[in-house]
Amino acid sequence: MKKLMMAVLIISLLLAAGLTLIPSPIDAAAYNPAPSMAMAGPLAVNRLLDDINVLAAQSVLGAEDVDVDPQGRVYGTTADGRIIRVSPDGNTETLAHTQGRPLGLHWDSRGNLIICDAFKGLLSLAPNGELTTLLTEVDGIPLVFADDLEIADDGTIYFTDASIKYDQHHYVLDMLEARPWGRLIAFNPETGQARTVLDELYFANGVALSSKQDFVLVNETYRYRVTRYWISGPKQGRSDIFIDRLPGFPDGISSSGRGTFWLALPTVRNPQADFMHPWPFLKEIVARLPDSARPKPAPYGLIVELDEQGNVLRSLHDPEGDDFPFITSVQEVNNQLYLGTLTGKGIGVVSAQLRPKP
Repeated sequence: MKKLMMAVLIISLLLAAGLTLIPSPIDAAAYNPAPSMAMAGPLAVNRLLDDINVLAAQSVLGAEDVDVDPQGRVYGTTADGRIIRVSPDGNTETLAHTQGRPLGLHWDSRGNLIICDAFKGLLSLAPNGELTTLLTEVDGIPLVFADDLEIADDGTIYFTDASIKYDQHHYVLDMLEARPWGRLIAFNPETGQARTVLDELYFANGVALSSKQDFVLVNETYRYRVTRYWISGPKQGRSDIFIDRLPGFPDGISSSGRGTFWLALPTVRNPQADFMHPWPFLKEIVARLPDSARPKPAPYGLIVELDEQGNVLRSLHDPEGDDFPFITSVQEVNNQLYLGTLTGKGIGVVSAQLRPKP
C-alpha cells in the first residue's frame, strides 16, 4: 500500500510540474475573500422555493433574464440565442434570434425590448420584430460581455460589460484571475452617446435603479458584493459599497416597485475557490486544467430581498437546488416573482408574499 501511495504522489507531482510548463491563460492576482455574513436571521435557510411553479419547462432552456408585460405574457432570453414569449396558457413563441447569447432585457418607453447580448452587444427588438444593434463598443473598447441593463425614466440605459477581457465562454477565467475587468455604462439612445461611468469592477453583472432614481446598483459577482453609483444628489458621480460579504455570487438585481430590491444568487460560495484566491500561482495552474477539473458551483436556489439601505429583509431558499437551481434574475409583477436561470429549464414563478415561518 505504501508503494502504491508513493507512486500516486510521484505521478501527481510530475503532472503538476508538467502543467507549469504550459503557459497559463490568466495573470492571476492575490485576493483574500472576507468571511461571508452568517446564514441567520433574515438569511436563515428555509425551503420557500421548494414548491415553485415552473413555466415552459419543456420548451425553454437557460432563460437568464425574464420580464412580464401587462397581458401577463412572460419574456425571456434563452441559451440558444432566442428571445421568447410565454403566454399565460403556456404557449411559447420565438420573437427573434440574436445569433449570440442574450442575457438581460428590459422595455424602453417606446415598447422596444432592449437586450444585452454577451457576444453581439446592446440590441433593440422593435414591436414589429425588427432586431437592431445599438452598440458594440464604448469609449473605444469593444463590448466583450454585455450582461444586464436597467432603463431610467429619462431614457438612459445603464448596462454592464461584465469583463472587457474574458467573454461568456471564459467567465471562470475571469473569476480565477481576480482582476477588475468589468464596467458600468450609461447610454443615451436619443443622442447615441455612451460613456463608462464606473470601471474596475470585478465581473459587473446585474443592474437596478433606486425608487428615486438617485442611484444605480451594480453587482460585482466575484467580490460577493453590490456597488452603488450615485446619479444625482450631493454624492453624484461617486460610488460606494451597498452590501458585501454576501453568502453567494450575486447575479441579477431588480427593483420590486415597493422601494426594495430583489437579488438573485445562482449559487453559494465555493470553498475551493475562496481557498485558492490568495495563491496566484495555484490559480494559474488550475486555469490550465480542463473545465471538468475546475471548481464547480453547488446546486442551490437563493433569492434575497434588500431595502434601499442595503439591509437584508428576507430570503427564499432551495437548499438542495433540485427544484429550480442557479437562479440568475428576479422580476416582481403583481405579487408574483418570476425567476430566470442560466442553465435550468423553464421560468420559475413563486408568490412574492411567501415568508419564513416564525
